[in-house]
Amino acid sequence: MGSDGLGSSASSLPGGGGGGGGRGGGGGEFMLVLQDAAKPGSLVRKGDPVAEFDRQYMVTRLDDYKASLIQTDANFKKLEADLNVTKKAHEQTIASAKADLDKALLDMKTLPVLSAMDAERRRLALEEAQARYKQILQEVKFMDIGLKADRRVAELDVKQSQLELKRAEANVNRMIMKAPIDGLVVMQTLFRGGESDQIKVGDQLWPGMMFMQIVDPSSMIINASVNQVNVGQLRIGQKARVRFDAFPDLELPAHVYSIGSVAKSSRFRPDWVKELSVGLRLDKMDPRVIPDLSVSCDIILEETQADVVVPRSAIFLEEDGKPTKPFVYVQTANGWQKREIEIGRQNHIDAQVTSGLKVNEVVALEPPHAAKPPDPKQAAFLRRPSRQDSCWRVS
Repeated sequence: MGSDGLGSSASSLPGGGGGGGGRGGGGGEFMLVLQDAAKPGSLVRKGDPVAEFDRQYMVTRLDDYKASLIQTDANFKKLEADLNVTKKAHEQTIASAKADLDKALLDMKTLPVLSAMDAERRRLALEEAQARYKQILQEVKFMDIGLKADRRVAELDVKQSQLELKRAEANVNRMIMKAPIDGLVVMQTLFRGGESDQIKVGDQLWPGMMFMQIVDPSSMIINASVNQVNVGQLRIGQKARVRFDAFPDLELPAHVYSIGSVAKSSRFRPDWVKELSVGLRLDKMDPRVIPDLSVSCDIILEETQADVVVPRSAIFLEEDGKPTKPFVYVQTANGWQKREIEIGRQNHIDAQVTSGLKVNEVVALEPPHAAKPPDPKQAAFLRRPSRQDSCWRVS
């Protein structure tokens, strides 16, 4: 594309290579000013125009390339005519040298009737005609090579102009963006006046900036992050549960769609806290779900049947500073009773109790004081879920 992005012959075009030729300066021809865009939230079909950037300078540049191609093509035709004239002139020179040689040969037949001096002149004229004719014939090969080289250079100039014209046409077409799929228009945001605001018509963007997404409402992807410590437990295809901050009562199933391979620093945490990107695809949709909602996801690492589940804060592993078997404090008619239990699967919040407790018993969340009656705030009723999942929280 060249240093000015206009093609190798841009400097030969009107205004090329001179900072825009006085029409904006500083690369003003390629300012990405959003001139038209589909309304946010509207549904579009594949191939529908969804955005158009200001194409004024692009169209002007395209006209310059068209004019340049016409001029280059005319120069090529003129060169071809000049080469044909040169070739014909050389052929005429060969014919003239051949005629001189034939005349010299005929003159040699008159040697018997000529004086010695005239005879010598005839022989010298013959030698000169033969040398000249031989020399001209030897020039034919080199002249053909030179003519072919000149013609090839002109052909390359024409092809170069054609390629640059196609490139300019492609650039003009790129200024009109079309929807790659059927979907919903979602505009991105930028900082305007120190505040984050939705991109609008008239905003100036820069190359490579994502300003719009076309989202398929029937199949949405969740872009999440997971701490590097936990990413080793994730696998493609693992099931997950998704909850929406905007709809606390809504929970949808999903599965792990992709796992990032390169760690990144968290925006809101110290640099030494690294996270990896994780993509989840919703397996079920709800009419209330729209793009850019904030969600939380529980990725299911393993599942198990659990009749009794207690908070981990209710399980104690030491007494008087010494480690012991797991136990809990169970509320009875006579107060709090210490009872040993066996623990099954557990996560960061809850644990499965395989023996030692029954459903609907009450356990203490903190070690109770013997002198005080049971505090309702320090107790939790056991529950009987159908399944208990050991899972990690994906923030």
